[in-house]
Amino acid sequence: MASYRVGVRIGNWLEEEYAQQELLRDFIRKREQGQLLVQRLARLQENIFKRVELSISSDGFVHFGDTVLLMNPDNKSLNLEGTLEERDPEMCGDVTLAVDMEEVSLYSDEPLQLSRGLSAVKSVDPIGRNAFCIVSVDGSAVGEPLRYGQNFVLGTKGGVSDKLFYLASDHKTFKDFAKKSRLQKVFLTAELSYLTFWQAKSLDPQLRLEHEGFPVPSETKIIITHCYTNRNLAVPRTFCVWTHFGREFEVICHNYLNSHRVEEDKNYWEIITRNPGPEDGTMLERHEAFPEGYKNE
Repeated sequence: MASYRVGVRIGNWLEEEYAQQELLRDFIRKREQGQLLVQRLARLQENIFKRVELSISSDGFVHFGDTVLLMNPDNKSLNLEGTLEERDPEMCGDVTLAVDMEEVSLYSDEPLQLSRGLSAVKSVDPIGRNAFCIVSVDGSAVGEPLRYGQNFVLGTKGGVSDKLFYLASDHKTFKDFAKKSRLQKVFLTAELSYLTFWQAKSLDPQLRLEHEGFPVPSETKIIITHCYTNRNLAVPRTFCVWTHFGREFEVICHNYLNSHRVEEDKNYWEIITRNPGPEDGTMLERHEAFPEGYKNE
């Protein structure tokens, strides 16, 4: 039997070498066209995490056409009274509504597509994926204040789309429900319909009839209700989802009521606008104003 040294290639090495050259040419072509996975991920992060300028509210109210954040505020009382899971530091803090990305779009040569999925993220910085626009559905002009009990639509471009996608929900079915909680899910759609209509309601149920028709203030806790199903937008922080951006919280439509039939903090939302001061940022970062001569110790 003939013996060969290590440097001698055995087999159909011409075809193997040709295949390697084809792989190299394909790699160079994709790199020049920006289609490599690392390039697509870098472009995705650049678009989605690009800072967005929120709208300034000069009168303290929310207006049609405003670009805002939807924040589910932290419930400080849970840090002392909640269950062990609810007192977990990972579960605490302010979270904002944000969009997710379809996994298949990252590995496809097609342009990046906006996902139908949503989640709540532990970030109050206005970026492409968590900025939403207040859209009118009854002919109200841009700049008019949004009022309690008035239908409106929440639109977003997610940092990757050229057109608005709308926040929507529908009754759960045996096949269509939220993955973790198995309750009524929320999603994004390009079609404007009654499934995309929402209303803002006063936090106090005893004052809702009196407040109906009044402008909705920004940076104030409210309830956001889906018109078609009469379910409230909610973030149950016990249901976590893993996305391309890490661990986040599932967002659903469900009425969380206490023993007094009053909504719990899972249904609380604040509409956040931009700080008009020279320090920029959101209104959450605005320093508290004190009277002249007051010493804040």
